[in-house]
Amino acid sequence: MTILVTGGAGFIGSNFVLDWLAQSDEPIVNLDVLSYAGNLENLAALDGDARHVFVKGDICDRALVDRLLVEHRPRAIVHFAAESHVDRSIHGPGAFVRTNVEGTFVLLEAARAHWSTLDGDAKARWRFHHVSTDEVYGSLKAEDPPFAETNAYEPNSPYSASKAASDHLVRAWHHTYGLPVVTTNCSNNYGPWHFPEKLIPLMIVNALAGKPLPVYGDGRQIRDWLYVTDHCSAIRAVLERGRVGETYNIGGWNEKANIEIVQTVCALLDRLRPSTDGPYSRLVTHVTDRPGHDRRYAIDARKIERELGWRPAETFETGIAKTVQWYLDHPDWVARVQSGAYREWIGQQYGR
Repeated sequence: MTILVTGGAGFIGSNFVLDWLAQSDEPIVNLDVLSYAGNLENLAALDGDARHVFVKGDICDRALVDRLLVEHRPRAIVHFAAESHVDRSIHGPGAFVRTNVEGTFVLLEAARAHWSTLDGDAKARWRFHHVSTDEVYGSLKAEDPPFAETNAYEPNSPYSASKAASDHLVRAWHHTYGLPVVTTNCSNNYGPWHFPEKLIPLMIVNALAGKPLPVYGDGRQIRDWLYVTDHCSAIRAVLERGRVGETYNIGGWNEKANIEIVQTVCALLDRLRPSTDGPYSRLVTHVTDRPGHDRRYAIDARKIERELGWRPAETFETGIAKTVQWYLDHPDWVARVQSGAYREWIGQQYGR
C-alpha cells in the first residue's frame, strides 16, 4: 500500500508527509517541482527513510505522472500541489492557471486512466483527494454565517479563481467518469515550515529582524485560522472515511482579524524574545491594501465533525504559541529560506 502526494515539499504538504510517516509505515511517493516554496529541508528528518520516495517533477508532466502510477500503484493521490499566494497571483496569474488548473487536469486524466485498470476491492478503495481552500467561496460580511459546503463559489482573486476551477474539474471527473474523489476546503493554515511571505511567519521573522510589520489597510480583514497538524489529521480522516464525491470544509473555529494576529505575535515575542528597543508592536506599519482584498472568511466545519468525528485539537492560543516557538528554535532554516529571490519579492510587494 502506497499513496502519491503532490506538493509534498511545500508547507502543508511537508507537514502532511511528516505527520503521515510518524503514524504509519505506509510509504509515500512525493512529487514536487520544488518551486520557490518547495523546500526539501522540511523533510530532512526523512533522509534515508525508505518509506519516503521523493521525485522532483511537474504535475503537468503527464508522462511522469503515468510512470509513477504504473511503478508504485498507489491506492490514493493526495493533491496539495498548487500556487497559493494571493499576492503573487495578482502579479503573475499565468503560473496559477497552469499549476492549479492544467496541473489538476493532468492529474485527473492520469488518475482516471490508472483507476480504470484496477478491479475488485482495489478499484473500490481507490481515492483522489483534492486539497482546496475556503477562498473559492468569496468574501463574507460581518453578519453572514460561515461558509458551508453548499455555498456558491464566488472567487475574487486569480488564486481563488484557479482553485475554484480545479474544484469544478474534480467534481466533473467524478460525475462524468465515476472517478472516486473527495475534496476538502480548508481555512488559513499556520505552523512550522511556513514560507515567510505569509502573514504569521512574515510577522515573526520581520519582528526579530527589527523590520516593519506590514499590515494591509486597516488590518480588520478576518480569517479562520487552522493549525497545520490539525489540517493533516482532518485529511487523514476524510481519506479514510469520507464519502466519495463529497466536499468537507476544514476549519479551526478561530476567526481573527489580521491586526489581532499581528498583536498576538508581538506579545508572544515580547515575552519569549524581548527586544531592547521596546515592544515589537512599534514596528506595525499599515500599507496600501491589495486589490480585491476579501474582508472575511469563516468556515462552518460541522459536517466533518458530524460525519467523521473530526475537530481541531489546537486552540489558536496553543497553536500560535507553538508556531512562534518553532521559528525561534529554527533561525537557520529561516536564514536559508530567505534567498535573494525571497527578499526581492518582499521588497516588490511591500515596498510601496
